[in-house]
Amino acid sequence: MTELTRSVFDDVMVPNYNPQQMVPVRGEGTRVWDQDGNEFIDFAGGIAVNCVGHNHPKLVAALKEQADKLWHLSNVYTNEPALELGQKLTEATFADRVFYCNSGAEANEAAFKLARKYAFDNFGPEKNEIIAFEKAFHGRTLFTVSVGGQPKYREGFEPAPGGINHVPFNDIEALKAAISDKTCAVVMEPIQGEGGIIPADPEFAKAVRELCDEHNALLVFDEVQTGVGRTGHLYAYEGLGVTPDILSTAKALGGGFPVGAMLTTAKVAASFVMGTHGSTYGGNPLACKVASTVLDIVNTPETLDGVNAKNKLFLQGLDALNAKFEIFKEVRSAGLLIGAELVEKFHGRAGEFNKAAHANGLMMLVAGPNVLRFTPSLLVEDAEIEAGLARLEKAIEQILAAEA
Repeated sequence: MTELTRSVFDDVMVPNYNPQQMVPVRGEGTRVWDQDGNEFIDFAGGIAVNCVGHNHPKLVAALKEQADKLWHLSNVYTNEPALELGQKLTEATFADRVFYCNSGAEANEAAFKLARKYAFDNFGPEKNEIIAFEKAFHGRTLFTVSVGGQPKYREGFEPAPGGINHVPFNDIEALKAAISDKTCAVVMEPIQGEGGIIPADPEFAKAVRELCDEHNALLVFDEVQTGVGRTGHLYAYEGLGVTPDILSTAKALGGGFPVGAMLTTAKVAASFVMGTHGSTYGGNPLACKVASTVLDIVNTPETLDGVNAKNKLFLQGLDALNAKFEIFKEVRSAGLLIGAELVEKFHGRAGEFNKAAHANGLMMLVAGPNVLRFTPSLLVEDAEIEAGLARLEKAIEQILAAEA
């Protein structure tokens, strides 16, 4: 076999990704090392996935223990890890029932299908419209990319599924004008992630809940990115004081192992009768054992309170950088989901800052062309936050020096 370098990617992979030139080979906590032994501080967290860092010993132990028992059975059978995880999720949230799958897109696909099926069962076939929000992101399947409010992700894949309407986020008057008795669901992220780290206004969220109740529509919260401790709550709906009817969760749920789930009430779940939906790998013992262990680590006062404390340290550091360089128009955050919007002068160039940070040993993200995004491990140490921001400072200095 040839040497496994970045060039092999171009030879064997579909070109829908353009990964960095370096190839990571090992991780521990908030640190990653590449093939050449270079060390990086990871503020990307696998896009809000590695919520307890890399190579966490409890997750490794859980995976190894389950690997010696059962890997896969199919849903002709249940299994103990799936039952254990289901109990933990329903005890910790509003939900009574859980559906397992493998990803956030699949969790949203299940949520949207369930919303339509519930409306069909209870109100008839005319009640099928889904309302979502501009700039939203809900996945890459044809249904979820259609519900998502970013046309660029639908371009080239039309005709898209119908019965979907989009209105501006945080604009309750626009939603009032759009919602009707034909609406089966309103779908929203508590914080728009890919759209630029834009939190829902609490009063807006409460008004959305009221409108849904008024029109017998279900409220669906996409918590794929905001869930599992990311905002300092186990799920962000708790901080908003608004309870959805359906919630999707994935990303951090497995701490890096692929797993997703849709959570809902017993009343709504009743519409998914035998044979209406399924997932071959959903609920497999390996994924559920790891996810159960993730919840044991994250759903504790120590971890969740720590997220809020680390948020303050992050914001202090970004404020200091802004005082020095005047580079950020606004910093938006909830817990360790943080977006720093660049000033207009640097709009469209978030990718350049990301590349410069990487060159200085910092892994981070963007949220669109104007926003730098940080989603580190919930267990990131204070010293690592400071060290990572110091590397970001060097990257900013280099870009500004090139401008002079």
